[in-house]
Amino acid sequence: MERQGGSVLIVGASGVVGRAALDTYAADESWKVTGLSRKRPAMDGRTAWLEADLLGGDGLRDGVAAAGPFSHVVYAALQEETDLVSGWTSQHQIGLNEAMLKRLLDAVGPFEHLTLLQGTKAYGVHHGSYRMPARECDPRFIASNFYYEQEDLARARGERDGFGVTVLRPQIVCGFALGNPMNAVTALGVYASICRELEQPLRFPGGPACLQEAVDARLLGRAIKWAGSEQRCRGEIYNIANGDCFSWPTLWPSFARRFGVEPGINHPFSLAEVMADKGPIWDRIVLKHSLVPHRYEQMVSSWQFMDYLLRHGRTYPHHSIVSTIKARQHGFHDCMDTEEMFDEIFEDLQRAKILPR
Repeated sequence: MERQGGSVLIVGASGVVGRAALDTYAADESWKVTGLSRKRPAMDGRTAWLEADLLGGDGLRDGVAAAGPFSHVVYAALQEETDLVSGWTSQHQIGLNEAMLKRLLDAVGPFEHLTLLQGTKAYGVHHGSYRMPARECDPRFIASNFYYEQEDLARARGERDGFGVTVLRPQIVCGFALGNPMNAVTALGVYASICRELEQPLRFPGGPACLQEAVDARLLGRAIKWAGSEQRCRGEIYNIANGDCFSWPTLWPSFARRFGVEPGINHPFSLAEVMADKGPIWDRIVLKHSLVPHRYEQMVSSWQFMDYLLRHGRTYPHHSIVSTIKARQHGFHDCMDTEEMFDEIFEDLQRAKILPR
């Protein structure tokens, strides 16, 4: 039975995932929507907003109490280390992210359901190849992971306080949010735009071709709303992806066409190294095309993430495939062609004058 309407608090609402969830809920007038993040981004005023820091400071408990009560909480907040990839195995990062969720749960009054966002690091993808397709019932990887700490905390609190918990594990999430270190779409668009400005071909800098999956942030937003509305989803874990798979070299020509640049040969190099000094070129592009003046570091806060996604430095194909059968069997059937997804998001960002045509 699907729940109709309620009051939802979206934590981490300025990120790619949180923003998509916020847009999905806000489109349904039966839901009262409140976003929470450290700073309020430019929004259209459809939602209430709390500016609060889960890492500390005053105002969280009072702000949440004043904005509530809530029937649902979506937790999409995340704190990354400066050294992104090595931070994924850092005990400091694990403790920090667990403490953030604990602080939020301490501040929120009684509510009915928590949707907790994870990802394929729950299967150990950042340590190398894993059993594929990964299924939600697979055992946890032996190494520590803040996903596990957060999930255990959430389920224990749910048992104590009477709220249900649903965990979602999306693949590569594609959408837009400034300052997000794991934003493939913006990074690819900036890389292609700089190649065109320098009259260079769009070389593929990654490692061996491999099969991967992505998810449109808009699709994930719909999955979040579904997971919070269906009684059947309580206590469950779901993998979420577009429904197809892709390899980066196969998509490369379509990226080149979108930005009017010639596709280049496979030429392995580190984007984190090569793109580190390209800020002035981006500033030139912004002026030349009258773009919204977002700083280079806002547009791409971690080229290291792109090196990881494109498998730079790998000598073997590092595939990443999950099964989404469980979500389909339980009633979530949305799907999206990944190549079309990238092109649509690029078009949206060009229309918004965030990326150049």
